[in-house]
Amino acid sequence: MRGSGRAGTAIGLLLLSSGCDAPAPTPVQDAAPDVDVVELSAEQIQADYAEDRYSAVQLTRAFLARIERYEDLYNAFVSMNPDALATAAALDAEYAATGPRGPLHGVPVVIKDNIDYGGQVTTAGYDGFSAATGGVDMIPDDDAAVVTRLREAGAIILGKTNLPDFAGHGTRTESSVAGVTLNAYDVTRIPGGSSGGTATAVNASFAVLGLGTETGGSIQNPSAAQALVGVKPTYGLVPLEGVVPLNGSYADVVGPMARSVYDAAVALDVLAGPTPEDLATYAAAGNMPGDGYAAALDPAALAGRRFGLVGEGWRDTWLPLAEETEAIYRDAVAVIHERGAETVEDPFAGTGFVELYAERPRVPSASAYDMLNYFLGLGPGAAFHSVEEWEALSGRSFRDRDDSERPPPARPSATEEGDAFQGWRADIRALFRSVLEEHDLDGLFFPQAGAPIGDLVEDPERPDYNPNNHPELPSNVINDIGLPVVT
Repeated sequence: MRGSGRAGTAIGLLLLSSGCDAPAPTPVQDAAPDVDVVELSAEQIQADYAEDRYSAVQLTRAFLARIERYEDLYNAFVSMNPDALATAAALDAEYAATGPRGPLHGVPVVIKDNIDYGGQVTTAGYDGFSAATGGVDMIPDDDAAVVTRLREAGAIILGKTNLPDFAGHGTRTESSVAGVTLNAYDVTRIPGGSSGGTATAVNASFAVLGLGTETGGSIQNPSAAQALVGVKPTYGLVPLEGVVPLNGSYADVVGPMARSVYDAAVALDVLAGPTPEDLATYAAAGNMPGDGYAAALDPAALAGRRFGLVGEGWRDTWLPLAEETEAIYRDAVAVIHERGAETVEDPFAGTGFVELYAERPRVPSASAYDMLNYFLGLGPGAAFHSVEEWEALSGRSFRDRDDSERPPPARPSATEEGDAFQGWRADIRALFRSVLEEHDLDGLFFPQAGAPIGDLVEDPERPDYNPNNHPELPSNVINDIGLPVVT
């Protein structure tokens, strides 16, 4: 709930079916004086365009002016898009000639800086991929598949947002290339990670919505910490081509982060579906709503549905819930009861689910394989196409590791470790499904976090102490199984 005063706890619904500081934005003038961008939605923007209240250029200038005013405090961005106003002007001309492309026509958005925008630096938060911080600029030839889909839908990409190096932290967002991002609701609290830059940009009304990525909580955690709607999609629903991976073979996803369910659903409609750029997305064929996600939204959708509630049968960390969280959770459960839903307490109790999850095998070869595939996809104009080429250019060791610490980039499905992980995942998926079938459940209704959102500086005597300890309840479990979550 925006502005409800309850930023400390968020509810998650599991559905089934370039320098150290971000470059300052170019100063902007002549923003339409009546464009109030605070809390502006994609839905409202389309209505405003239809009434000719402002143009895409005027709207973009208004957002850039707000960024110029507040970015030095919040530090949401790594880089800005110099083409944003030109894109807006072209979209205005198109609107006048043929009307809107769709629900994202002329909507200002942001993307996390592990997602490629052709011709601009992708840092993944790592100073080694930015010449401005002593590395080598990593510049892809073309857009990531999700960026292509955003641009084809008419979105205006304002800039690229901060993330921990290689998206490797789920609680705070601090990168070696751009520093610390703050939570726009309360700068003394964690912003969530690793998509904290996107969350802060959307929360601070620097953009209408944005793209995050997740391997283990990186959309959920910042959405919870900053009161946004975050969609962590089913693995394989949204293409990963052009996204710097952590575990692209099994867990990584790209998803929208917005201020309303409608805007998040519209963005998912744009992002989702099969493409030859990522063959994993063909698993989505036949498994998407025929008229799209936004068209499926229904205020009466909870009537007659059954949901499982969180309990110690699910996991053995962050439970029992903190007292404050428990109170808000029970209030939320009462709301879905009022909407006609039924609930089942701790449906995983006594099933052995926690014990089976504890047996999860590691997949040591996935990251090296996925990273090499990403490098090879940068295009012929890129400065390097492998770790070795980057090391030769930079004179540095990649991520401060020597060859003995890096596994070979073998395809995981060709390794016994990969086979073991797939076998385990088949087992835990089967157990998960059997629990839902036994209790006739449509989904799970959990608090996203088991305790209130933590302080940015956890230990004043150790201001650099940076534990990865967001009290997340759905992840990493659902990430390893490949399931979706709406936070």
